[in-house]
Amino acid sequence: MESIRNTIDGAMVDPIGGHWIENVEPATGAVCGRIAASDELDVQAAVDAAERAFPDWSARSAAERGSLLHHLADAVEAETESLARMESIDNGKPIDLARNVDIPRAVTNLRFFADAGVGSRTETHVTEGAAINTVLREPIGVVGLISPWNLPLYLLTWKIAPALIMGNTCVAKPSELTPVTAARLGELAIAVGFPPGVLNIIHGSGQAAGEAIVTHPRIRAVSFTGGTDTGARIATAAAPHFKKLSLELGGKNPNIIFEDADLDTALRMSLRSSFANQGQICLCGSRILAHHAVYDRVVESIVAGAKELRIGDPLEDTTQQGALVSQSHRDKVAHCVDLARNEGGDVLCGGSAPGDLPERCRGGFFYEPTVITGLPMDAKTNSREIFGPVVTITPFASQEEAIEMANATDYGLSASIWTTDADRIHAVAAGIEAGTVWVNCWMLRDLRVPFGGVKHSGVGREGGEDGMRFFTEPKTICEATST
Repeated sequence: MESIRNTIDGAMVDPIGGHWIENVEPATGAVCGRIAASDELDVQAAVDAAERAFPDWSARSAAERGSLLHHLADAVEAETESLARMESIDNGKPIDLARNVDIPRAVTNLRFFADAGVGSRTETHVTEGAAINTVLREPIGVVGLISPWNLPLYLLTWKIAPALIMGNTCVAKPSELTPVTAARLGELAIAVGFPPGVLNIIHGSGQAAGEAIVTHPRIRAVSFTGGTDTGARIATAAAPHFKKLSLELGGKNPNIIFEDADLDTALRMSLRSSFANQGQICLCGSRILAHHAVYDRVVESIVAGAKELRIGDPLEDTTQQGALVSQSHRDKVAHCVDLARNEGGDVLCGGSAPGDLPERCRGGFFYEPTVITGLPMDAKTNSREIFGPVVTITPFASQEEAIEMANATDYGLSASIWTTDADRIHAVAAGIEAGTVWVNCWMLRDLRVPFGGVKHSGVGREGGEDGMRFFTEPKTICEATST
């Protein structure tokens, strides 16, 4: 029974209050350990440590900070296999996905920002005949980082790396559902020589530990990735403290397939975008919009592909669909599918927990890949985020209708367009309300570009220069050149 402890001031420590939360393995439904149930006392200790560490850390050169991030990346990379196993057990995702995507991407995040943050970010603007304006980018101080359960180490490093390279010290909280790799990251940070207090990792519930981070008066900025409802609560709680906020929230992403698309590629990638990580990625294409000329083929292919996906023990290399992250989340997904039936939708495959599972996994939180047709765009199933292995397919007749349908939701995180018509590409991409529009691809990511959503999908941008600038305060120094 593993105990997941906090990383505070360069040490692994028990929760101050002595309370713990059970850690449950999604694939089995069994308790596999315990997690520190931290509260405002632990957060206060972490903030105190971060404040003590800030003057020295912020005074170091970006190259020195980057060197430590590279050392941390080396340590993570050396433990790829063991970290992938931790992630699979803790999250329920297939180990092959964790091994080939989650852990390598965490390494890439650390290395990218370690290098990207090196170099001057001072801007100079000359007011002709009057002054020279110098804009400095200074670290904020202590920042709060709250990451989700679907891509645990991947998205935690996506926040930690830019915050640290820009000279801030951190109080980070991973999801209480998936804390194991975050705890190991804390141990590795100590081992590679991060100064005490620079990186503090607190475990516990959002209601206790998360709220204490958001409302702490000496945490100057909060970066959060998670559900839209939680994001709204964070924005409300942080507002009286005038904190900087970055909120990367939910999505109900359209995947638009036109009649002239390379259908073989579009269908293969659409299946992946629908069900990768059991549909538990904010960028999953949960609404497939297909031109009526290819609609029948799209439905036939996606249904056949969904039925062929191998559901099983996440620790088996051949498994393509693992468990959902918790029993409550599986219950939510099942409720959403029942709602789709009540709305008049046709469930063409899936729609229930699988019956044939390995003995070890019979108490786990599995759900079949599910394809639904026959619903209008204003149905709740087509407008609310499900965040599970559920996709709807809807026909459209024209380019204008496709854009209208794509935008018929409160979300605006991403979209995919499948067409070979150059004029259509530009018109549709311009018309879609989303932070990222992929054209003839999905989940192709360049870490230099800004990432985030519009509408209820979030506020602010992560990634590249935008991600680093969030963790700074600009200061303008205006020096007169004549008197």
